[in-house]
Amino acid sequence: MSPALQERAPSAGMEKTLQDEIEGILRERIMVLDGGMGTMIQQHKLSEEDFRGHEFKDHARPLKGNNDILSITQPDVIYQIHKDYLLAGADIIETNTFSSTNIAQADYGLEHLAYRMNKCSAGVARKAAEEITLQTAFDELVEAYKEQAEGLLDGGVDILLVETIFDTANAKAALFAVQKLFEEKYAPRPVFFKSVLLTEFTLSVQISGTLVDKSGRTLSGQTGEAFVISVSHADPLCIGLNCALGAAEMRPFIETVGKCTTAYVLCYPNAGLPNTFGDYDETPHMMAMHLKVKNPLSLGF
Repeated sequence: MSPALQERAPSAGMEKTLQDEIEGILRERIMVLDGGMGTMIQQHKLSEEDFRGHEFKDHARPLKGNNDILSITQPDVIYQIHKDYLLAGADIIETNTFSSTNIAQADYGLEHLAYRMNKCSAGVARKAAEEITLQTAFDELVEAYKEQAEGLLDGGVDILLVETIFDTANAKAALFAVQKLFEEKYAPRPVFFKSVLLTEFTLSVQISGTLVDKSGRTLSGQTGEAFVISVSHADPLCIGLNCALGAAEMRPFIETVGKCTTAYVLCYPNAGLPNTFGDYDETPHMMAMHLKVKNPLSLGF
C-alpha cells in the first residue's frame, strides 16, 4: 500500500473529493479496471458500413478499424461493451478513445472530429456507469428500511435480523433506520440493538454478513474483521456470517469473527458449495461434524 494513501485523508469539515473516495476504497480492497475495448469490438464483427454509419456513408477514406468513431456511429455497441464490463464487476471503465487525437484521426481524414469523439465517448461511458451503478441515496435506504422494520415490529416480531450483508453501507442504513424508528416512536430507550425494551417484549438486533467466496471477503471487498469493525458500533446481540460457503469453508472465517467481537456469534452456512450440476452435496451430518467444537468459548462462540 502506498504511504500516500494513508496520509491524504480529507481534513475535518472539508468536502470529500472523488480522489478521497477512491483512495478510501483502495485502502480496503483492490479495485477492478475493465478489459480491452478492441477485442470486444472485434467480437461484434462490424463491417465497413457499420463503422461509417449514416453520417459518414460517403466519407472518402475507409473507416473500418477506426474503433473510436464507433462512439458516434455505433454508440449502442460501445455502451453494451461498457455494460458487460460493469456487470462483470469492473469498478472503473475506460472511454473508447485510444486514438481520439487529431493526429491519430488524420489517418482517416477525421482530425476535425477529435473533440467530438472524446465527448461522445465519455457520454456513452457515463450513461453505462449511471444506468448500471444507479445510486440510491443513504437517506432513501434509511427510509426504506425504517418502513420495513416498522411493519415487522407492528406485526409482532421479537428479533430483527440484518442479514446477507454484501455492502456494509446498506447494513449501516438498516441499523440507523432501526435507531431512528425507536427514537421517534419508542424513545427513550436505554439500550439499542442489543436488547431494546419495547411495550411488551424485548427486541434483539442480530447482524449477519455474507462472504462471497473462499477469499473471505464480502461482495464489496471487506474482510471478516473489517465487517465486524464496521457494524460493531450498533452493539448487536449477535454478529456472524451466512450463506455462500459450506460449513467447512466457513469455519475459519466464523472463528475470526468470534475473536473480533464481544457479541454472540451466529453462523448459518450453505450446504456446501454447488457442484457442477448445481446441486449441494453437504448433508446435515457433515455440517454437524464441521460445526462441532469441544471448547466453543475458546473460539469466541
